[in-house]
Amino acid sequence: MQSKTNVDQMLAESFKNLALKMPIEKITIREITEGAGVIRPTFYNHFRDKYELLEWMIHTEILDPAIPQMQRGHIRESLIMIFENLMENKKFYKKVVRLEGQDSCENIAKKFIKEILYTFIDEQTGEKKVSGRGLTTDMVAEYYAQCMAFVVIQWMKMDMSLAPEQMADLFEYITTHSMDDVIAEMN
Repeated sequence: MQSKTNVDQMLAESFKNLALKMPIEKITIREITEGAGVIRPTFYNHFRDKYELLEWMIHTEILDPAIPQMQRGHIRESLIMIFENLMENKKFYKKVVRLEGQDSCENIAKKFIKEILYTFIDEQTGEKKVSGRGLTTDMVAEYYAQCMAFVVIQWMKMDMSLAPEQMADLFEYITTHSMDDVIAEMN
């Protein structure tokens, strides 16, 4: 008998292969299970739909490997790892970034990045508010998740043309400089 993780990985590989041949929106569960060599009920024992499978893939392939770096306070290294992980399956994720609506890549990215950042910030601060400003851990995590998701999505839409290190530098720059600083440098 195959383990849950092995079945999840087989379904993910099948999904990736299909996505390289057709739009993600048109891929059926039957096609995914046939490519994975399992029966349809097996899919539903693991995932609600193909979008939940996609969420699992983004979490396990892209974000989870970067979490230990982030927990050690190595934010730049965790960002580089995220960008490198996306590049490993560039053709697939270029298709994913085109998804729109509730199951868009941007929404999935924001959700997971916010969860990771919330945990990181909470571990660092213990749910404290920024003195006198009313900023909560949730607000700070949401802001930076929005920012990071935007940077990642734009990079993906630009054909991932900048190196992961350059993207990490860009993200670090934009989050550590005020808009006034950035505008002053543009002049």
